[in-house]
Amino acid sequence: MSGSQRQLTMRFLAEPSDVNFGGKVHGGQVMRWIDQCGYAAAVGWSGHYSVTVAVGGIRFVAPIHIGDVVGVEATLIYTGTTSMHFAVDVRAHDPREDIADARLCTHCVIVFVALDAPEGNPMPVPVWQPQNEEDRQLSEYALQVMALGKGVEQAVARYRQAAQHAHGE
Repeated sequence: MSGSQRQLTMRFLAEPSDVNFGGKVHGGQVMRWIDQCGYAAAVGWSGHYSVTVAVGGIRFVAPIHIGDVVGVEATLIYTGTTSMHFAVDVRAHDPREDIADARLCTHCVIVFVALDAPEGNPMPVPVWQPQNEEDRQLSEYALQVMALGKGVEQAVARYRQAAQHAHGE
């Protein structure tokens, strides 16, 4: 039921095919898991097909090893008219150890927009309101991460414009 599933956790097993040349799970695979969990959470909240529009503030803080059980948890922290912002924590642990010993490996905010079928136009999503001080802080955090991303976009646009001008385009 849309508007009722605020949090979703998915679990994956880190396989040998997921590792980079250094022997740890590569960032691209972690980002794939984040996107899959975020998608399922966004569809669960909105009740509509949803697409990723941004990932911000991604931090890889600890490696994931082959054989680790990886938990990806997406928590809704902000809604716009058609967008949903999720804080995502990726934790991993050796399956021989207690899940309580899982270490934080990656964190980010991921933003999805709900779309209608067949045209693919943005659809309104159920509103989420912070319920307590922690929720209010997370909502503010979502806005700060997205503002940072917009600043980066503007800097890149200025750089491209200057480069085009320098090359006479």
